[in-house]
Amino acid sequence: MHRLARFRLVVPLQRSPHPPEYTARAAAIGLAVAFTPTVGIQLVAIFAFWALLRWHPKTDFSLVVALAWVWVTNVFTMLPIYYGFYVTGQFMLGRWDDLSGYQGFVDVFNGAVKMDMDMLDMVWALITLAAKEQGLAMFVGSIPWAIGTAWLGYVWSIKYLRARQSARLRRFKETAPLETPPEASEETGKGA
Repeated sequence: MHRLARFRLVVPLQRSPHPPEYTARAAAIGLAVAFTPTVGIQLVAIFAFWALLRWHPKTDFSLVVALAWVWVTNVFTMLPIYYGFYVTGQFMLGRWDDLSGYQGFVDVFNGAVKMDMDMLDMVWALITLAAKEQGLAMFVGSIPWAIGTAWLGYVWSIKYLRARQSARLRRFKETAPLETPPEASEETGKGA
């Protein structure tokens, strides 16, 4: 699992030829979209943000890195994360008494999905169910998660990329051939 996470999340950061800020912005945007109740349309949302923001140099970001980081949440992690959004939203809305347990939350989602559905129908059924049943609480609850993970992702990415950049520069300086000082080359030239 650790190796897969490194391959999917860290390697795109390492391979980006852009400045650390540009790449870290992509990780932040990817995480912000990942931590919203939009599984199924996250890739489209990232592409739309990229198409809108790429024309402004201070908001442009790496599409590839953002797409990699949006996969932190996916079909397999959706229900636990959505439940976290739901509980957070219920607390934020002051609905302390109206907290269903995790199993009840999962049962509602599983009841909406039939085994013979194709992927698009399944995603649509889940989106419709989320909007009808727990939509407001999930949406409100996702806001602090999206902001928090985006901020943490930006801070971690920028620190990681700057440290990597410094280490590469240090290694380059250590392995670069030493140049002979100009005085030494003039002295050897005079004697010849």
